[in-house]
Amino acid sequence: MTAHQTDGQVTGQRDSGVLVIDKPQGVTSHDVVAAARHALHMKRVGHAGTLDPMATGVLVVGFGHATRLLNYIVGADKTYEATIRLGQATDTDDAEGTIIPLAEQIALSGTALSGTALSGTALPGTAQSGTALSGTALPGTAMSSDPSTSDGESAHISGDIPSGAITPELIRRTITERFTGEIMQVPNAFSAIKINGQRAYDLAREGKTVQLKARPVTISEFTVTDIRTATASAVPAADSVSAADSVSAEPPVPSDAGETAETVPVIDVDVTVTCSSGTYIRALARDLGIALGVGGHLTYLRRTRVGSFSADSDSVVHAHAESRTFTNRDGETITRNRAVLDLPDGVDVRSRALTMIQSAERTMPCAVISDEQARELRFGRLIAWPTSLPRDLDAAAAHTADELIAVITPFRGGRAKPAVVFPAG
Repeated sequence: MTAHQTDGQVTGQRDSGVLVIDKPQGVTSHDVVAAARHALHMKRVGHAGTLDPMATGVLVVGFGHATRLLNYIVGADKTYEATIRLGQATDTDDAEGTIIPLAEQIALSGTALSGTALSGTALPGTAQSGTALSGTALPGTAMSSDPSTSDGESAHISGDIPSGAITPELIRRTITERFTGEIMQVPNAFSAIKINGQRAYDLAREGKTVQLKARPVTISEFTVTDIRTATASAVPAADSVSAADSVSAEPPVPSDAGETAETVPVIDVDVTVTCSSGTYIRALARDLGIALGVGGHLTYLRRTRVGSFSADSDSVVHAHAESRTFTNRDGETITRNRAVLDLPDGVDVRSRALTMIQSAERTMPCAVISDEQARELRFGRLIAWPTSLPRDLDAAAAHTADELIAVITPFRGGRAKPAVVFPAG
């Protein structure tokens, strides 16, 4: 994964830094970059890791020379809060997609059934609408009236799990056994991954077959915080409400309307996930639903942390989405959302930014070097590896008292070579 940025003229480090922006729902990460570019009056702005339009939370935005730190920030681990809906599958694996049968979700995902929790059993609902919770007992699972977890702790359940449905214990056990540690994950076809220079989501929207290879990701935390029953519309979003209306900025609340001909029973599972860079939370939702034999998709996603950049930081810049209408070159009237930064009148967004040194300190190990060593690095020369740093690091930052000088990497003979050099000023 790489950071995204646009070029522009920057005068020096005083005009460079990192913003932690709380992205609102309904806009793209590029929309947030555009809002930052407008507020900064600068073109050289980029972000460290895309968030889907339905997602909210931490978007690390660099400007000026700090954009050169983004490729290091993007590799940091991340923490998310999410809601997984079990009992419905969609083609995008989130609430913005169209409801599809479970068998179709399995085919789209490329997931091998031999690796599922229900391996060797018939998947209920595969010949139906993709839901399998109503009156269907999953083979090999025993329904228990005691919703306890495998470690004896009481499961937190809002409402009653319907008789014959998936137990909280099964959900937790499947997550622990199948989706923690290092796993292989196939990204969703509607992702920003490039295939022969084209985005996968563009190919998928054109109806072309998209086959993405499984890749290793690490899930260091996958904690269930709530499990509750609900009912959901059985009609695809495109036929009932808009995709934007079908996604909530908050975790979904169970409906008390009861099951009808137009609704199906589902189970909503609130989770906290900490994972390596490149992990798709939508794919976790999809694969958990497939493993349980009922299908699944994501209905809520919030990123709370990227490395050491957190949503609860005092310097976070909040933003909101607002609708705008314009006429395009073809004379068509278009209405779409844009991102707007929430700043009090007269407040410069730069006052919320982390400096170059502060940004580097939150990204990698750092060492203070002398002015003479700084000059050597800026000429592209080797210096002695700083004694304050371990020698087995892939990269570290070197700075003086008031300037970030370079990102350094180990070189033979106990020396350091500059990998990225930052200009003075």
